[in-house]
Amino acid sequence: MAELLLELFCEEIPAGMQAKAAEDLGSLLAKALEGLNPTNIQTFYGARRIAAAMNIDAEVPARTLSERGPRENAPEKALEGFMRKHSATRDQLKLEDGFWILHKDLPPISAESRISEAVPELLWKFPWPKSMRWGVESNFTWVRPLRKITCILDGHVVPFSLARENDQAHGLKSSNLSEGHRFLAPGDFIVRSVDDWVEELEQRAVFIDDFKRKDLIQTEISRLAAQHDIILVQDNGLVDEVSGLVECPVAYMGRIDDAFMDLPAEVMQVSMRVNQRYFALKTKEGNAAPYFAFIANMRFKDEGKLTIAGNERVLRARFSDARHFWDLDRKTKLIDRVEALNAVTFHAKIGTQKERAERISELAEIIAHEMGLSPEEITQAKRAGLLAKADLTTGMVGEFPELQGIMGGYYAAHDGEPQAVSRAVAEHYMPRGQSDDTPKSPVSIAVALADRFHLLTSFFAIGETPTGSGDPYSLRRAALGIIRIIRDNNLRLNVNELFQKAAKNQTTGELNSLPNFIAERLRVQLRSEGERHDVLAAILAGGLDGDLSRLLARTSALSDMIQTEDGRNLLAAAKRAANILRIEDKKDGPHTGKPNATLYTQDEERDLADGLTQAIPAIQNALKEERFTDAMQAIAALRPKLDRFFDKVTVNADDSAVRTNRLKLLATFRDTTALLADFAQIEG
Repeated sequence: MAELLLELFCEEIPAGMQAKAAEDLGSLLAKALEGLNPTNIQTFYGARRIAAAMNIDAEVPARTLSERGPRENAPEKALEGFMRKHSATRDQLKLEDGFWILHKDLPPISAESRISEAVPELLWKFPWPKSMRWGVESNFTWVRPLRKITCILDGHVVPFSLARENDQAHGLKSSNLSEGHRFLAPGDFIVRSVDDWVEELEQRAVFIDDFKRKDLIQTEISRLAAQHDIILVQDNGLVDEVSGLVECPVAYMGRIDDAFMDLPAEVMQVSMRVNQRYFALKTKEGNAAPYFAFIANMRFKDEGKLTIAGNERVLRARFSDARHFWDLDRKTKLIDRVEALNAVTFHAKIGTQKERAERISELAEIIAHEMGLSPEEITQAKRAGLLAKADLTTGMVGEFPELQGIMGGYYAAHDGEPQAVSRAVAEHYMPRGQSDDTPKSPVSIAVALADRFHLLTSFFAIGETPTGSGDPYSLRRAALGIIRIIRDNNLRLNVNELFQKAAKNQTTGELNSLPNFIAERLRVQLRSEGERHDVLAAILAGGLDGDLSRLLARTSALSDMIQTEDGRNLLAAAKRAANILRIEDKKDGPHTGKPNATLYTQDEERDLADGLTQAIPAIQNALKEERFTDAMQAIAALRPKLDRFFDKVTVNADDSAVRTNRLKLLATFRDTTALLADFAQIEG
């Protein structure tokens, strides 16, 4: 096979677009060359280039292409159009199965010809999220001005041009030339192979492997940090972004002025991250370290002294702004800011942020009651709910929205609010994402749940529910937040009742669909954890049990049971009984009611009836006392009796009274399994 490399060298590509563009290039190129059987597809990306490499066949072999045309009785114009499209004559067409068929003998096509034909078309239509024109002589667009196209096949240039009729496309055409680092190794070099290209780029201070750049960034910062006995604050998102900004990552470390070390660590970290792409560092005890790290795109002869000094100067200016907000915000107590929330619209149909804060406060009090918290904690939950959104009016949150809640917690503590209140204000947005922790303190849990219950009921009440992939108000995330908080803290709350209380007697919109919305999110969550969603569906067949902890315990017990041999056989028996009843009920059913013991004619019938008589109260009591494993074991114990019944007893007996009685016995068994779940929903 031949080795193909296509590199597209341009001016700086936004970091967030690079990975997707490289992936698109690889997939689109492979699709365009699918006749050449592309394999070993690799993609590369960096600040000034995206590239794809693959192995392909030397040629597309000669072949016969069959094209089906119009029906035999189609209008003549349709046939003429088909022939015109394929440059064919009527003599070349054959009638097969009522259709005109064109068989075309196609000659072999060399890989070079196929690439020359396909790549210009691909580049003209490349799907950048945003692209630009430059100059005045061409309509060709790229994310930033495209400067060079490297395209080699087994070391030889594949000749093509992007020029079209009346458009020279800036004279762009393929070559075997690439470029190294703009300052450290300027100038072109000749590319002979993929390995040669990667090696030569590294020698010219360009690390084209994104994983290698990220590793260099973290390794070098960690090395510098170790010299000061401190560690890097892990921030994978920032590493990803910085990796897309540099071709030759070189780490440097600066010092933070002592005058700013009393700022909250989160403020320092966000200010450095958002404004300057600096990395925060911390002591081994977890406190903010008086240093910061940054990545330059080159090495400096003075070991970066001048650059470090410049970055320290810039950081002092940023931190001075943060200090201004920090000092100014603390002059007004958080509780005095609640009134100002009246001027902040949450949603035109729902109300202001003040109304939202007041409702969260009421709900936090209700939930705290349901959680069985102490009177003092209930009061704290109500207070924290009222203060939860007050930091939206502060200058710091206005500058850094990422600090919502966190700053509220700091300001509440500064105002002398109880620790549980300030902590709840700080934690009520948790979990902010899938990898984030959930709140653990009782007051924080009550406020975090109140926030989400209010959010969901408010938007469902006005009919603003998620559709397809659209979820502008993050309602799915809010529902998952409720599920995670309840699961992580093993709470015994009835979410159905809490939705009713949160809705406050409203009946408009889509409020009735909220239990199903939670159930669907629960299915998604369990599926992502590798759990059997069909078992949850079987449990949910009777409706969503508002106590999610109980629901999950029941699901777990059923899942465990059907993993056993008795469980699998019981499941098969339950499905067999359900199938018999479904068929016979259509004839003369339903066959419900208590079986008549005097009509039993075989011991196997009596054994099964006796087993059910003992199992039913045992299952009911176990379910009532939430001993779900015991309930599952009670029904699993019927398995031998069921086996004997199906082996020895003919359900459709000749005597109609006996037949009806046996069907009633099976219906009793089916109804018994229904106490636990809808076994028909379980796969296998």
